Amino acid sequence: MKVLGIDPGMATTGWGLVRQVSPQKYETLRYGCLLTQARVPMSERLQSIAKQLRDIVRTEQPDVAAIEELFFAKNSQTAASVGHARGVLLFVLAELGLPVFEYNPRQVKIALTGFGAADKSQMQRMVQRLLGLKEVPKPDDAADALAIALCHINTRQEQK
Repeated sequence: MKVLGIDPGMATTGWGLVRQVSPQKYETLRYGCLLTQARVPMSERLQSIAKQLRDIVRTEQPDVAAIEELFFAKNSQTAASVGHARGVLLFVLAELGLPVFEYNPRQVKIALTGFGAADKSQMQRMVQRLLGLKEVPKPDDAADALAIALCHINTRQEQK
């Protein structure tokens, strides 16, 4: 099963494609970020996010997508912006017929580290370790997307 993990954002949306090779072995297929420019109108940025995601899904042909749920306690403007991007991402995934699973940050942290309050560096090191990478994936948004993909794989195993 190829899982496309997505960490939504307006300026930077992280994505990562992971495949489970055996019960405790994973393979990183590709990862990166969908980028938009700040000075471009929001409608054009959303179109760009949609186009970039369609290209990735059509090229990589994942079996499912896992996306992070929104969680913002402080900045409502950022939450609204990310919400717009997330809506476009969910729309495109549905349009392309991909099953979509959603996870909140705490679920991702528990699935990878066993600790729901793990910090960013703990999460990144765990992603690096689980995927057998020489370095922590960069940028952070891509590492987060890989973590979401791993969360889905681990969560689906627990529910079997």
